[in-house]
Amino acid sequence: MVNVTDGFGSSILGYPRIGPHRELKRALESYWHGSLSRESLLAVGREIQETQFSELAAAGLTQVPGNTFSFYDHVLDNALLFGAVPQRFEPYREALHPLDFYFLMARGRPDLPPLELVRFFGTNYHYRQPELDADTEFSLHPEALLDEFDRAMARGIELRPVVLGPMSLLLLSKAGQVPGETEFDRLSLLDKLLPVYEELFEMLAKRGSTCVQLDEPCFTGDRSPAELAAFLHTYQRLSTAPLRPRILVTGQYGDFGEATAILAQTQVEAIGLDLASHRVRPEELAKIPGIKRKRLYAGVIGGTNVWRADRRVTLDYLNALSQVCPDLVVSTGTTLLHVPYDLLVEYDIDGPVADRLAFAKQKVLEVVSLAKALTEGGGGLAGGEAAKWQGRPREVHFKQKHAVRQRVYAITPEMREREPYEVRRDAQRDKLNLPPVPSTTLGSFPQTDAVRQARYDLGQGKLSYDEYRKRIESEIESTIRLQEDIGLDVLVHGEHERNDMIQYFAELLDGFATTHFGWVQVYGSRCVRPPVLYGDVARPKPMSVEWTTYAQSLTDKPVKGIVTGPVTMVARSFVRQDQPLYETADQVALAIRDELADLENAGVSIIQVDEPSIRELLPLREGTQSREYLRWAVNAFRLATSGVRAETQIHTHIAYSGRAEIVRAIEELDADVTAVVATRSIEWVLKALADDTEEGHGLSHGVGPGVYESRSARIPDIDELDELLTAAAAAVTPERLWANPDGGLKTRHGWQLEPALRNMVAAARRVRRRAEAQG
Repeated sequence: MVNVTDGFGSSILGYPRIGPHRELKRALESYWHGSLSRESLLAVGREIQETQFSELAAAGLTQVPGNTFSFYDHVLDNALLFGAVPQRFEPYREALHPLDFYFLMARGRPDLPPLELVRFFGTNYHYRQPELDADTEFSLHPEALLDEFDRAMARGIELRPVVLGPMSLLLLSKAGQVPGETEFDRLSLLDKLLPVYEELFEMLAKRGSTCVQLDEPCFTGDRSPAELAAFLHTYQRLSTAPLRPRILVTGQYGDFGEATAILAQTQVEAIGLDLASHRVRPEELAKIPGIKRKRLYAGVIGGTNVWRADRRVTLDYLNALSQVCPDLVVSTGTTLLHVPYDLLVEYDIDGPVADRLAFAKQKVLEVVSLAKALTEGGGGLAGGEAAKWQGRPREVHFKQKHAVRQRVYAITPEMREREPYEVRRDAQRDKLNLPPVPSTTLGSFPQTDAVRQARYDLGQGKLSYDEYRKRIESEIESTIRLQEDIGLDVLVHGEHERNDMIQYFAELLDGFATTHFGWVQVYGSRCVRPPVLYGDVARPKPMSVEWTTYAQSLTDKPVKGIVTGPVTMVARSFVRQDQPLYETADQVALAIRDELADLENAGVSIIQVDEPSIRELLPLREGTQSREYLRWAVNAFRLATSGVRAETQIHTHIAYSGRAEIVRAIEELDADVTAVVATRSIEWVLKALADDTEEGHGLSHGVGPGVYESRSARIPDIDELDELLTAAAAAVTPERLWANPDGGLKTRHGWQLEPALRNMVAAARRVRRRAEAQG
């Protein structure tokens, strides 16, 4: 292990990797479009790596993480590190360069779906889910990891390689689809995988590595007794490997729970805890047998938020922890992948707000400063770093909006209720007169370079609003005409005015601050700028009415209004921590409630309130906190949507889960139609919907199981979509079924979008004709 000889060490568990100016995003997209060579793309990756580990070492960290860079996704990287290639991709391996084979698995192609895209532990990040089957064989492919390690060593910097732990690698994977095979237990592969980890350990040790980091985030959630037993087996074996570096095992994104005590029983040298997300009391930690013999990586600096640490409270807590674990390293609770690079480049955030913020660079300095203060003896020294951290934090007060707080206090239970669904269903049927299995999309259409340039020019003051409006209206008209030609039953305006579903509304609401350069990776080259929700939320004026009503004026078909829901606005922002989340969510919900009222009064008869993130804030461990979260999340949505009339149809867009608790929560949202994210798991979702109905807790309102993956370039054919919609009709009945992709279409090209939608419409019409013939 990297030695800490002079006091307490400092480290982080990972760092952003897209480049401070999104160099990786631009290089990736240029490479995919054929305008950048493979050698140039690889050079961009090396430059980001080398700049990163050099700057982290120069910042004063006593330990620098390595192997945190990725050209697309670190979970996929780890699957390939250990040779876990799905059988369906194997025939293409020999003909492709390894980098292109990697992108094939991540992005797919028209005749080959990519690995499924799955959200990562309640963050904005998505990973490509590895696929395993009973015949999966593992082998070591460490070339990229070792190359970076060697380049850093040549500069006098020893990296601590970061690798996904074997248990989480298996648990984050899914059972691959192998014809004739029944689903198997992924942990049955564990004893085939562990020798490959031991092989990597030996290789690193011979190269001079003194510590390797194994991330086990799956164990911050509920795990079965069998999985906990396998966890113990794993680290008893790995910690007794004959030749290895010292091992650090981290539990990021929550409460490491039982895993902490299990690791304390083994010969693993170090344990990393996310104490920013789940603050363990020192006296409780002291009760764990063997914990005092371990090096504790105290993750007191949050890796999923942008708020500065409370100086006095954090240092006092570290002092107490050091009495329990004298060998202590100050660290982040998670990788810093989920926060922007640098606060100092933001010139447009108000000073009182900026004073409370810390992005990745600032968080590194917080870690270093805390370790120095702790080493100096933060409990009593009058000078140096200790005095700096022991001083009272600068108090920053934001002016509360009295009117907002009065509205929140005046909320009544009746404001969260609509007429019974049966009453609404009949009223909507009479008003909308839609056919069975109506077809629609979920909002966004591809954005042209001209639209992006117009939005940029407007922000720079180079374009008047009237000219900007004319350009957006032209795009909206083109989108409406395309949808009419395709034959969709319910249209959308295309969201051409929106840079991002969160940022667009955040820029128009009081209480949010937005950034110019605060990019955070979502997956691959996809990046967003999460807003900072720092104060009381209010809506100064309508936000989407102008564009939706213009679109509706162009067609006789209904055009959906599209609004982001309150829970998603909270989940995908960096949220204030000075009041309960439920109160913040209700403030946002009231603003959205006003927007829905204005849309309805403007003649919009269908409004989609997107809540794809309602599961993201769900505590990883089931229990009281989980139930309480679902209660207030459902309440916030209903507060936002229950002010409209019965004939106004409310849609929502949500990620499906097989947990009955989540299914009941979706039902309690009381949306008239729920569009379900399903991607390549659609067959599983359809079976789950049917099973849920049989068990008495299924969805009883309208349902739109996403019948093809909107993020994939693959174009599904009519027969395939017909088969899926037919299965869906059997699960939820044709009367309640909608046909839609599983997400927005902003990232698609026209040549992908149009044939896919035409095939979906044709398949929906087939199912409709059969239902009408039978009915």
